[in-house]
Amino acid sequence: MRESNLSINFFIMKRILLMDFLDSNKHVQSAGLFILRFTAFIVVFPHGAQLLLGLFGGYGFNQTMDYFTGTVKLPWIIGLFVIFIQFFGAMLLLLGWYTRLNAMAMLAIFAGMIFTNHIEHGFFMNWFGNNSGEGFEYHLLIIGIMLGLVFMGAGKYSLDNNP
Repeated sequence: MRESNLSINFFIMKRILLMDFLDSNKHVQSAGLFILRFTAFIVVFPHGAQLLLGLFGGYGFNQTMDYFTGTVKLPWIIGLFVIFIQFFGAMLLLLGWYTRLNAMAMLAIFAGMIFTNHIEHGFFMNWFGNNSGEGFEYHLLIIGIMLGLVFMGAGKYSLDNNP
């Protein structure tokens, strides 16, 4: 009985020490921040490429600006901001350059997307085409990633290089 308690205590102590190592190791934290930046890039950049260049089935800059200013009734400067942040901001996030500023801008545009276009369609994405639009769950994920980057910065593996 005593031997099993000893091995359980050893296992618990080993886990605590490992977590302490992970919490204090800047390389591990920076790797986690890079994963957040990379994930945001992989998800947001293609949307920016749709809006700006018409890639991946997008409409390109002119039609997107017509949609933003005509249908959504955004001022042209906000439409331009949305397109550029999703395209260029995603690249800058990947590089880890001006990370906090880009994350705040991305957070602002995704919060704006929720309140201008997606909140009326509910939480869930429209996987089966039953709703008239998409929900905002995707936007909340991006906002969560951006909040993490605003608070933590880009980490060591970045052009900002702020551990």
